[in-house]
Amino acid sequence: MSSSSRPRPLSLMFLLGMGMASERTNCPSRCSCQYLEVNCTGQQLQEFPAAVPLDTRQLILAANNVSYLPAVELSFLADLVYLDCRKNLLGDDLDFTFIGVAKLVYLDLSFNNLTQVTFSTFSHLLSLVVLKISDNPNLMAIEKDAFANNTWLRHLDVSRTGLTFLDTSTVRDLPSLRFLGLSDNRWHCNCSFLDFITWMTESNVHFPDADNITCYTPEGLRALKMPAVEAQLHFNCLTQLYKQDYIFLCLIGFCIFFAGTVAAWLAGVCAVVYKVQTSKGEEGEEEDT
Repeated sequence: MSSSSRPRPLSLMFLLGMGMASERTNCPSRCSCQYLEVNCTGQQLQEFPAAVPLDTRQLILAANNVSYLPAVELSFLADLVYLDCRKNLLGDDLDFTFIGVAKLVYLDLSFNNLTQVTFSTFSHLLSLVVLKISDNPNLMAIEKDAFANNTWLRHLDVSRTGLTFLDTSTVRDLPSLRFLGLSDNRWHCNCSFLDFITWMTESNVHFPDADNITCYTPEGLRALKMPAVEAQLHFNCLTQLYKQDYIFLCLIGFCIFFAGTVAAWLAGVCAVVYKVQTSKGEEGEEEDT
């Protein structure tokens, strides 16, 4: 090949410059873009950014004022595997929001205004490995089967929320779970929660910041570490009787008393009948003699 047919350095730089310009043109306003990554951290965005490249694998929206994630726009990002939405204003209903991003592996929704997690919130994220929903002070409820489809979930953080109860099966049935954040919640350590506390002591899951996983109510157990309170709860729950227990014991006692009375009456009747029959037999023998 002759030297005249080779691309000149100036021409090569021009082509590279055009490519970089093209990449910047496809980058959403106020965001920075690298290969397969869009970073919009701390840009005071009020809504989901427009014109996110369709081949984006990593999208960072941290520290903005986004209050809504549009399911349709997200569904265009079919190759998205990493989504960071921490420190935004995401609230009430996220059901079916992530229906089009089934490849998502990492999802951070911490420091938002989530109020509940239902089965429909994350059920389409079959590849999810890391889920952070900590620091949502208004998160009051997680449905029993909320993570039933997230069998690859390895890291789950629900620390510093409004949770007071978590059904044992919600986390026990996650075969890949290895890391569970539970600290600084207002756990209600009653007999209904005993099964969960027992699971904590027996599972192979790691609980970070374990010293701050404590009971908030009842008053007598406040600030006690959750695994340590298991023995006391076992004693309280096995010896404590409720109203229905007293009713049941009264019914049992009445049945025993009634059965004893009937048995005694039947025994008395049988004794009288036997005595009468015996007396008649003796009188008959005397007459024969």
